[in-house]
Amino acid sequence: MKTPYFTVKDIIQITGITKRALHYYDKTDLLKPSKVEDNGYRYYDQEALGKLQMILLFKEMNFSLKDIAAMMQLSKKEQKDILREHRSTLVQRKQKLETIIDQLDEYVDGKDISHLHLFDDSSILSIQEQYESEAKFVYGDTEKYQEFEANVSQLSAEEQEQAYQQFSVNMEQVFRKLAKHQDLSPASGEVQALVREWKSCLEQFMSCDAEILRCIAEAYTTDRRYAGYFDQFGDEEFLKFLYQAIMVFVEGGEA
Repeated sequence: MKTPYFTVKDIIQITGITKRALHYYDKTDLLKPSKVEDNGYRYYDQEALGKLQMILLFKEMNFSLKDIAAMMQLSKKEQKDILREHRSTLVQRKQKLETIIDQLDEYVDGKDISHLHLFDDSSILSIQEQYESEAKFVYGDTEKYQEFEANVSQLSAEEQEQAYQQFSVNMEQVFRKLAKHQDLSPASGEVQALVREWKSCLEQFMSCDAEILRCIAEAYTTDRRYAGYFDQFGDEEFLKFLYQAIMVFVEGGEA
């Protein structure tokens, strides 16, 4: 018959815990050996093993060691009450993780970052709101931005959301059409007609002169965040093609 005491090696073999973790639990008083021999060898009885198994269970349930130490002082009933509450937290995390996975899949499949909803239940602003805040910070003192802001402020929150969504759809349609004409000269009539359509989309919110169009074209090519967005429309040359087409439009005096 085996001894009722288990060595550190026995505990490791039974539970899979590491020697380092077991010593750390001893050091922090989370789980003390049942006895320590004069030679420093630690031994654990079956009660200590059962306690360790509860610690490992709580740890696997994502409790911190500090919380586990407090829980080990409670009755079984009190522990179960905490576990029921913890379950609700885990369900919320599960739902959040499912949302993250869905959004990750959509982003990998080509959805623009501004259309993702990762921050809907967070104190962090949505990407769209971050873009708006950045634009206000950079361009807020310009006449064109103030015109844009005045036009948008006349819409309700729901109307703004619908307008932004429609704007996004319209822009994507134009870019897809442009990508199909990428084999043509940026100065061709077909391409310039599409640039004119692109400008009309922009003017849903404000009038766009040559300076504004040039600024937007520069942003497309210099702001790395746009690179991922435009990848969905064409090859690596699409942005260069788009920039050239807009520049032809601007320099041709049509803006």
